[in-house]
Amino acid sequence: MKKIILPIIIMLVIVFGYFIFFFNKEENTNLKKVKVAEVAHSIFYAPQYVAKELGYFEDEGLDVEIILASGADAVAASVISGDVQIGFCGSEQTIYTYNQGSKDYLVNFAALTKKDGSFLVSRKKTDKFKIEDLKGSYIIAGRQGGMPAMTLEWALNQKNITRNDLTFDTSIAFASMGGAFVGGTGDYVSLFEPTATQMEKQGKGHIVASIGELGGTVPYTTYNAKKSYIENNQDVIEKFSKAINKGLKYVHSHNANDIAKLITKEFPDVTINDLTTMVQRYMDIDSWFDNTYISEKDFEHIQEIMKNAGELSKKAPYDKLVITKYSK
Repeated sequence: MKKIILPIIIMLVIVFGYFIFFFNKEENTNLKKVKVAEVAHSIFYAPQYVAKELGYFEDEGLDVEIILASGADAVAASVISGDVQIGFCGSEQTIYTYNQGSKDYLVNFAALTKKDGSFLVSRKKTDKFKIEDLKGSYIIAGRQGGMPAMTLEWALNQKNITRNDLTFDTSIAFASMGGAFVGGTGDYVSLFEPTATQMEKQGKGHIVASIGELGGTVPYTTYNAKKSYIENNQDVIEKFSKAINKGLKYVHSHNANDIAKLITKEFPDVTINDLTTMVQRYMDIDSWFDNTYISEKDFEHIQEIMKNAGELSKKAPYDKLVITKYSK
């Protein structure tokens, strides 16, 4: 009898496992596929990775794929071409697109970061850094028209320091800035995490200031989509916004180590201790919005920064480039 029962039990286990596998596979096919192009892969965007790791997108019925498109201009190009449905970059790119006369322009529908996420790295160690120390120096500032360079220039100008007082290099591509600095170019460089801390650990630079703290509150990194996509996929936009909002709530209710442990898969080459340090660094400067809402005041400030840098041909209307009804 035992010889008969055992094969039956094994067969039932196999059949049950087969059933569960295909049930889950079929269930997953009901998820709406959404591609997102992110401007950089950085700890700065921890709330997004939290939403991914905790399954917040799936909870909303979305299968979200995040791809890297280095630079806000590359993100915008990916959205406009239709290669991705959602862009994640500086809101300044939506302003550029609108002012260029595009009929199907990019619209911001959710905010994530509210300050510049780059840190100023010095070649020499400075105990008490002051922004006035930058006079006469050579800074690798970022891409011309990009937010890191414009925010830094705005902060300098608030102290009556202009490009005439230093070398403000905007010729080096975003992905090559760290390498150029290590290679001997410049006295300072603007870098995001994890690159800034990694360079400091290697003894090749020293973090002396947060550009975010110098620049103030703006809708620094936001989610955008083409106007037509938002109009035709309001359910997707609403569900995506809800997932991101959950990610924001999580980072504001947990400590740096909890967050670091959760997103470690996103940064496999970074130790958990270093990752915790980097997350804490962003927490210390209050990097993330409480929710996805983009205020008119903050949107106006980013245009002030753009105008100051000579990159704004005309002001863009808040009511056309920002949707707030999906923010909670």
